[in-house]
Amino acid sequence: MPKRETQANVPRENTGENLPDAELEVLACLWQRGEATARELRELMASYRPMAHGSMATLLKRLEGKGFISKQKGATGKAFVYAPARGPKQTYRRIMKNLHQRVFGGSGVAMVTSLFESRPPTREELEELQKLLDRLRTEHAKRGSGQ
Repeated sequence: MPKRETQANVPRENTGENLPDAELEVLACLWQRGEATARELRELMASYRPMAHGSMATLLKRLEGKGFISKQKGATGKAFVYAPARGPKQTYRRIMKNLHQRVFGGSGVAMVTSLFESRPPTREELEELQKLLDRLRTEHAKRGSGQ
């Protein structure tokens, strides 16, 4: 497999907090897909963000310059295959922290309430949330008892 091209002097503090919506949507698509060509990304995003090939190429170049994605030459033809250079967790945390403070005034309950009022959770999600709450209660109790 060919070696991925990377930007050597990319600042580490760029965590996606200030990415424009279009760049963030391309990056999210790559996180979900794993890797894709510009054409594949345009096709995947066509229903919610249609764009010309040149526009997609510009977004990909910007994301590569910021260190969010890498590219390698595809197996056939001229197309490059793009992939995330890192996982989404750090970017998710920064975006959510910013949203939590700026939009919801630091209220996690208001943030989660708003989310579930806009799209109610499935039964499976409720079960996962219950497990999370149970774990958080246990951790909170351990901290509260001095352990």
